[in-house]
Amino acid sequence: MKPIFRFTFALASVVVASFVALAPQAATAQSRRPAPPEITSFQVEQSDLIAPGSDLSFTLEGTPRSQASVRLSGISKVITLREVERGVYEGGYTVSRRDRFAQRPVARATLRARGASVVADQTLSVAGPPVVVAPPPPVVVAPAPPPAAPPVALAIERFRVMPVARIEPGAELRFVLIGSPGARGSFTIDGVVQNVAMAEVRPGHYEGAYTIRRNDNFPPSLSIVGTLELRGQVMRTPLNQALLVDARPPTISNMAPMNNEIVTGGGPFSVSATFDDRGGVGVDAKSVKVVIDGQDVTRNASISPQFLTWRGDLRPGVHAVEVTAADIAGNSVRQSWSFNVAGPQTPLPAAVLPLQITSHSNNAQVSSGPIEVRGRTAPDAKVDMQVQAIASVAGLFGLNQQVANQTIRSDGAGNFGFSFQAQIPVPGTRYEVTVTATKDGVSRESKLVLFQQR
Repeated sequence: MKPIFRFTFALASVVVASFVALAPQAATAQSRRPAPPEITSFQVEQSDLIAPGSDLSFTLEGTPRSQASVRLSGISKVITLREVERGVYEGGYTVSRRDRFAQRPVARATLRARGASVVADQTLSVAGPPVVVAPPPPVVVAPAPPPAAPPVALAIERFRVMPVARIEPGAELRFVLIGSPGARGSFTIDGVVQNVAMAEVRPGHYEGAYTIRRNDNFPPSLSIVGTLELRGQVMRTPLNQALLVDARPPTISNMAPMNNEIVTGGGPFSVSATFDDRGGVGVDAKSVKVVIDGQDVTRNASISPQFLTWRGDLRPGVHAVEVTAADIAGNSVRQSWSFNVAGPQTPLPAAVLPLQITSHSNNAQVSSGPIEVRGRTAPDAKVDMQVQAIASVAGLFGLNQQVANQTIRSDGAGNFGFSFQAQIPVPGTRYEVTVTATKDGVSRESKLVLFQQR
């Protein structure tokens, strides 16, 4: 168990009264001046020697319904304390790799109320036994001008993060929230930390930070939410940005029809592909452009950050497809391929094995229960099926694992079917289903892409 270092002090309530005969006007002015706030105790707990990723916890007791904060010598950050119960304020700080402490760091607590404030210092020890320091006398600061009245409506315009190079202990995630002024800002990292206070550094501009601890876990389904609270109103917005610096372009895969594939049937035909920006900020759907045979068909395509699908009539012959896209960070990608639509006069290979997936269209969304795939091929053909599950969150770690691998045979009419289910369905997971039919030494492969419902 790591040692816990505590540094505390208590202020005794001692009143020494001395009266001096003053003019009646001065006495009246003095009686109208509000009493300054008081700090009765200030406690600092240190979970370990000061090092990147270690924690400092602060507990302050004093005048209730005040604004409490702590500053550490050598660090410009203001640590906001929350009033967890009447007159009791708590907060914490995790040491960052960028912090540069003085030889004997000092924690200064400030309690502000009614335009006046009082401070108390506490000296921390970077090594050795705890040190108890007598508190200095309260310092009353001249009243500050009252803040501007907040607007009635509550709004959040933007919530973003400063990306870091690596998710590691001591790395600092700095968040900025732009919205209504005069509110209380905070952010929550699901499963990691909740309701971290954000300071309003200027009207409507809130900033807060979180330093990653040694035991923090950032799962693929991580959710980060910014919050504003004002006069009983609460507004939240999710973070739609990567935590990591993104310098890699996305990829375009799972093209259908595949390159040089011969497509039979009477149409309408479908052209589709998926986008993958693993470890990046995600594809910007507005940047996607689809061109078929030199004609821009983007307006008629269904496009999302995960995939594109176009459906329409195509004449027999060879058709060229070109898709361009970019992620939110501006990294671009271009992919081209072609396929052949067979017509009545189109010569087909001597041995063509039919294979068609009939249960789902490409890029369809599926529920979290068992997923059934049906298809048709030659009678009594061997059908190999593999399913790969790919899940990722922009800027974080991803999941790529095989969830099914089996071999079946088609019936006398060529029909076949199988089902699979992910052990832990993650919303947004992409399932890449590869079906290969084989008979009399001839094989044919087809792919189906499905997405877990969000």
